[in-house]
Amino acid sequence: MNTKKILQLIAGLGVLLFSACSSDKKEPVMNIDAAVEVTVSKPSEDEQQDINLSGQIEAAQSVNVSTRVMGFITMLKVKVGDHVSKGQLLATISNQDIIAKRAQTDAMISEAQAALGSAQKDYDRFTTLYKQQSATAKELDNVTLQYNAAKARVEGAKQMRNEVNAMLGYTSLTSPFSGIVTQKLAEQGNMANPGMPILTIEQSGSYQVSASVPENTINQIKQGAAAIITIKALDKTIKGSVAQINQSSQFTGGQYIVKVSIPDADKKDLYAGMYANVTIPLTKTVAVKSVTNMVLVPLASIVQKDQLTGLYTVSANNTALLRWVRLGKTYGDKVEVLSGLEKNEAFVLTAEGKLYNGVPVKVK
Repeated sequence: MNTKKILQLIAGLGVLLFSACSSDKKEPVMNIDAAVEVTVSKPSEDEQQDINLSGQIEAAQSVNVSTRVMGFITMLKVKVGDHVSKGQLLATISNQDIIAKRAQTDAMISEAQAALGSAQKDYDRFTTLYKQQSATAKELDNVTLQYNAAKARVEGAKQMRNEVNAMLGYTSLTSPFSGIVTQKLAEQGNMANPGMPILTIEQSGSYQVSASVPENTINQIKQGAAAIITIKALDKTIKGSVAQINQSSQFTGGQYIVKVSIPDADKKDLYAGMYANVTIPLTKTVAVKSVTNMVLVPLASIVQKDQLTGLYTVSANNTALLRWVRLGKTYGDKVEVLSGLEKNEAFVLTAEGKLYNGVPVKVK
């Protein structure tokens, strides 16, 4: 009897210990207060409040300085970063041959004018003789023809001199506006060829943002619409407006180029080439529907781990589940999911805590 009681006592203690251990293991899973609050969305039901674009600051006006004549560069004293004023001499091209041609045209003009003077005297003389009936009409016609030909030769020689002067003007390169030299593509002594850029000048103090817009978004952007420009390098936010919308994407890889103007008061400390984010608020919420079978998700929801990309979904047990996906092209602030997520499948858009596989989540 004593042995039986001892065995019963041992069995009872074992049951108590097992139940205690089991309750300890289940307690963290059932802790609802530790669940991370998340917001979920679906690719086909995503609502867009604004359009986010990436772009670069550029000068509103930029020009490549080149020449129309061939010759050696005899003077080029400016360098990258120099400020130049409108009309300032930038470079000169050897022009001895053009100066020689101008001298030849001057001699041709002198010869033509001398011939014109002689022809005019003959014309005046035969006109008087014809009035006195001392010369025939045929003689007057011949003299008149010679006089008109002499005038034409003088005019032709003068136009040749104008052409030479124009060519001579291309040997002295001046700045078309005040700006900054951003590129120097040749040096003094190099051979300049017609159309070959020698310098690049950007207009100083006049900047805008150039951004690319995908075709599924371009119809939502209107000229004159307000835009918010964020420059992370300067921690600066600027209020601008859409100044220009390119109507063709033929030469831009399917992207439409949009120019966003920057007010003059906010152009201080800006440099061409700085990266900027542009946010264009929409007047009303737009439901982004996939006109093809593309699955688009926000770039902010993508998780990068080593060389893998994924996003979080919510499992049937209300826990976070990391889903590996394969991505395609980027469209503004969205990216195409080629595989790993169905078109109508919900994914985690934002979370108010750290997510990892198995963490309890609570959908807002």
